[in-house]
Amino acid sequence: MAAATWTDRGRRAVTILGTVTRSTSSHSALKSQYDALVIGGGHNGLVAAAYLQKGGLKTAVLERRHVLGGAAVSEEIFPGFHFSRCSYLLSLLRPHIYADLELKKHGLKVYMRDPHAFTPMLEEGVKGAPPRSLTLGSDLAMNLKEIGKFSQKDAKAFPDFVAHLDKLAGAIHPLLDAPPVDIPGVTAGSLRKRLAAAKTLMPIVKCGLKLGKNIPDFYEIITAPIMKILNRWFESEPLRATLATDAVIGAMTSPSNPGSGYVLLHHVMGELDKEKGAWGYVEGGMGGVSKAIASSARSYGVDIFTEKDVEQVLVGSDGAAKGVVLKDGTEIHSKVVLSNATPYVTFKKLTPQAALSPEFIKAVDQIDYTSPVTKINVAVDKLPNFLASPTPDDKPGPHHQCSIHLNCESVEVLETAYKEAMNGRPSAKPMLEMTIPSVLDPTLAPPGCHVVSLFTQFTPYHIEGREWTDQDREAFADNAFAWVEQYAPGFKKSVVGRDILTPPDLERIFGLTGGNIFHGSMSLDQLYLARPLPSLSDYRSPIKGLYLCGSGCHPGGGVMGSPGWNAALTVMADLKRH
Repeated sequence: MAAATWTDRGRRAVTILGTVTRSTSSHSALKSQYDALVIGGGHNGLVAAAYLQKGGLKTAVLERRHVLGGAAVSEEIFPGFHFSRCSYLLSLLRPHIYADLELKKHGLKVYMRDPHAFTPMLEEGVKGAPPRSLTLGSDLAMNLKEIGKFSQKDAKAFPDFVAHLDKLAGAIHPLLDAPPVDIPGVTAGSLRKRLAAAKTLMPIVKCGLKLGKNIPDFYEIITAPIMKILNRWFESEPLRATLATDAVIGAMTSPSNPGSGYVLLHHVMGELDKEKGAWGYVEGGMGGVSKAIASSARSYGVDIFTEKDVEQVLVGSDGAAKGVVLKDGTEIHSKVVLSNATPYVTFKKLTPQAALSPEFIKAVDQIDYTSPVTKINVAVDKLPNFLASPTPDDKPGPHHQCSIHLNCESVEVLETAYKEAMNGRPSAKPMLEMTIPSVLDPTLAPPGCHVVSLFTQFTPYHIEGREWTDQDREAFADNAFAWVEQYAPGFKKSVVGRDILTPPDLERIFGLTGGNIFHGSMSLDQLYLARPLPSLSDYRSPIKGLYLCGSGCHPGGGVMGSPGWNAALTVMADLKRH
């Protein structure tokens, strides 16, 4: 079969799995009046809608695309091959949301991965042996044996390192499930109002008490370059590079840059089915998460519509949000509007500029959305067979279910790739994170075939100041495949189709400003009280009745559902107060 490339320049006839494909499937006609409107049917928007409806507010979700889920979508790009087209792994779905919305009952099924990380080496095997590799999972004895192939000293240090990270990550959990501290409320107003606002201090107090004497360690890991931490604990590659990939994944940063430690901690915070740090594949692709949340929201009475493209938020003469107008001119009125779009899209494209101060608009312009990511979705007719861990007869080995780290033999490789992108060029030797979910989920591909995700870094938004061309996309994918071929000969020949999504493509298709998967960089200046801006950290906007509920809010991208949940609680508290 000849390989095909999917570029999605315009609307294509594409089959959507596990998601709503037409607005009529909401089982309800669009009304002209609601209590609450949610712009964007991503997972956080759907979570917010479910909780608002549970709280007694008649709520509707308006999704621009023909498919629900935002970045968490499943699409059949090539016949028989079903891809998690953008986000591709599930972990940071908060346990209370999973339980409250009864997502298991609504069809969410997750395949747990164990082992979870595989880093093959590009090297000549000794005396006919295959090249070395590093595999990590939940089995501590296996981890120590694997690390011991490279350093016995590192194997001995590894259990203490994991326990140290778990302690730091566990302390942050209270902060994920609550809005940031209400600084204005605590510092101004009547004593009664201050005491009420003081309740918002509890999560940070709990965090501090959990950390105890580890507060300095926590401060260091969120401010320091991750290499400062890793070099203190370990001496060997590829262990340091494998751990460093989690500190830079999705971020335009290098392991030597200050603040990269927090991104590592962010990924360690993951939890699935009460298993800490676990990441899994959703059956049917990531659209399965969106389908389950949407099903739960509908069971409470939420109206959900696709292909309803919002032109602008309606702002009344009193300066408050009154609803939205669609691109077809339809007006829908509401008491409140929640935007699941990025802060940039919300305030630069959806909000009347005259309703915002020049100072605020200038601040919005300064939010960092730099992204290093090009996502390549690949349909193959044969399972990749790695020189470092060969498997006979096209049978999957344990390593095939992992995040497979290619071009990660050393931290130096990651540093070089980052520097090239910062100079405006796609990395010549890109960091590649390969996942093959069809190894665990047979619903994703025809028998004998597989879907492969390549999450690649580092690629700039512009190539030396100019736009990406189709030729640039193909050249980058060809180069990435050439690197995969070195680890798994025969990979290129197995490819029957590929879908190449550069940062501008991720922005255009999914509404991710700058192509940033987190709705804004997860840097220290854009976290907690400053996410996305110091004046916006409580989900409220300068326009009364307009709220943010997407990953651009605290606690940020990847923490599935928390921004939506926190925003819904904020909205209901405001309506109750007024």
